[in-house]
Amino acid sequence: MTDYRALGEEPIELTVTEHEADWRLDAFLVFHFPAYSRSLLRQVITAGGVTVDNKGAKPAYRLKTGQTVTVILPELPRQCPKPENIPLEVIYEDEWLAVINKPPGMVVHPARGHWSGTLASAIQYLYGGKLSTLGGPNRPGIVHRLDADTSGAIVIAKHDLAHGKLAAQFAERTVDKTYLAIVSGVPDRDADWIDQPIGLHPRQREKMAIRRHDPLARHAQTLYRVVERFRGFALVSAHPKTGRTHQIRVHLAHIGCPVLCDRYYGGRACLTRGEIRGQAADETVILSRQALHAWRIAFTHPGTNQRLEVEAPLPPDLMTVLEELRQYRSLS
Repeated sequence: MTDYRALGEEPIELTVTEHEADWRLDAFLVFHFPAYSRSLLRQVITAGGVTVDNKGAKPAYRLKTGQTVTVILPELPRQCPKPENIPLEVIYEDEWLAVINKPPGMVVHPARGHWSGTLASAIQYLYGGKLSTLGGPNRPGIVHRLDADTSGAIVIAKHDLAHGKLAAQFAERTVDKTYLAIVSGVPDRDADWIDQPIGLHPRQREKMAIRRHDPLARHAQTLYRVVERFRGFALVSAHPKTGRTHQIRVHLAHIGCPVLCDRYYGGRACLTRGEIRGQAADETVILSRQALHAWRIAFTHPGTNQRLEVEAPLPPDLMTVLEELRQYRSLS
């Protein structure tokens, strides 16, 4: 068994917050170090690589608020994603960058449980490895990310100078992003600001939540506009002014109009044709992922310094849902 105390790595100290109280030690570590598998983290704990208030603990140990967890982690193998011949829709391209219309269901970069079939592997093949390296070996060319089930525009940097200039714009919030979402329910206003802080969900570690009284919650703002109204549904555009995890999904759920088929925040994972048409016998599934699409992105081109705006066409699954809504749920 590896003696993790002898690895020579710098120990990492974490303080257990109030919402993490009563979490298992292994679950706590999986949350903070998602690149490591749960089984590997259990091995690290068992081998003495983790202490709680300077004492050894078992993987099932229940944590208390304010405790200090000290971790010595082994270095993960660092390899570039293997190039894979996966078709991609390139909606803009020049010698500095490309904008890809990411299909739904595609993970952006390799992570635990998703080592192949990623956007990173696809662009490695498409561009022959000639991509920026600033994102690290697992993220060649990747400047920002989208959730796996969110489709739409994502920017790829072809070299480090482009990556640095683009990343600075994301950090300074000068990149304008517009998403389209089909939501359950109909907003009572044509447009509105949602200004609610977002933090970690107090009980479900994979979710975020509105956390007004949590000192660790972060300021979050989203402007939405209703594009089309239907009976029981709506098409909205959403403009996030901040970039919090799951921000649009959490904010739209907060106003009572969750993104359609959002399994975390909307209470359903799929939509059938019969539900729209009012025909219970028709169980044909027409949507099985969250109806969220990164439709438009605008930024300053790192080479020309001119404003560049790119739109990503809606994918077939969302177009099918809209066609059904327009035919069977129209308000006119």
